[in-house]
Amino acid sequence: MFAKKSNAGIAFTLVLAVVFWGGSNVGTKYVVRDWPPLFIGCTRLLGAGVLLLAILRWTTWLGRSQPLPADLRRRLWWRGGFSLALYIIVFNFALKYASAGHVALYLGMSPIWALVWEERPALTWQSLRRYGAAGLAVLGVIILCWPKLRAGEMQWSGELLGLATGFLWTHYSRQCRALGSGGLSGAEVSAHTMWRAGAALLPLTVVELCWRPALVWRWDLVAVQSYGILVGGVVSYALWNNGLRHWPTSRVFLFNNLIPIATMTWAWACLGEPFTATFWFAMLMIVAGVALGQTDWQPKLARVPLGSE
Repeated sequence: MFAKKSNAGIAFTLVLAVVFWGGSNVGTKYVVRDWPPLFIGCTRLLGAGVLLLAILRWTTWLGRSQPLPADLRRRLWWRGGFSLALYIIVFNFALKYASAGHVALYLGMSPIWALVWEERPALTWQSLRRYGAAGLAVLGVIILCWPKLRAGEMQWSGELLGLATGFLWTHYSRQCRALGSGGLSGAEVSAHTMWRAGAALLPLTVVELCWRPALVWRWDLVAVQSYGILVGGVVSYALWNNGLRHWPTSRVFLFNNLIPIATMTWAWACLGEPFTATFWFAMLMIVAGVALGQTDWQPKLARVPLGSE
């Protein structure tokens, strides 16, 4: 199903993944009010990972699974499973203490971190352009946080966790691209990293459940969590990792620019979170940073040192 795709087809599937993730992000924000963050992450990852493995094992919808050598199994644990587990922990706690729109904007900075990650600072126009893009993204964060900071109402825990999600998502996606280059499909990378991440979270989840009151069981919570497993987990991760197999990380991450808008639209419709002026200004700075980092404004000077004549 995902063996070969045109650029237009890959772009369309990435847009779908972003829209689905917007709903999943808002769903997590809703569920985390009543359920503990680690339990949400563990059950979602285990459920989605097992479902993907079952689809790969008994159908051809996403291609066929293949035997895994021992060294690849180890890399799927260390480079995939634990990376995703750490991201989910930070992401769920960020949604608990910060608004869905803010966390989505921090995720929207991922394309810039991917660009910076791909190249160390150097005295070239290309390096200046990329690190200038990072500066614009930081300015966007300052604009986003400034009203609460000025009023003395800043909740640093949620905002700092939200900022960390962008770095951790970049790291996980780079690991997925490396794992996919070894021959695994996007669906296989998703399946194997997700169930491993869920398994890694399981001991922490047991401790979490022992230290809090009994879980509240309501049909709305179960329905939202099910959406997160099936659509936000199985479908979206398979589409995203398939894109990472065919395109560079920084190019795939351009679609992260749509995550804040998709998430805020879902949050406005489902949770009543308003679109604020600071959100749009911060979004403008982050998008400008991505555009600066991705567009080669001076191709002839890209490799010329700044000090040369």
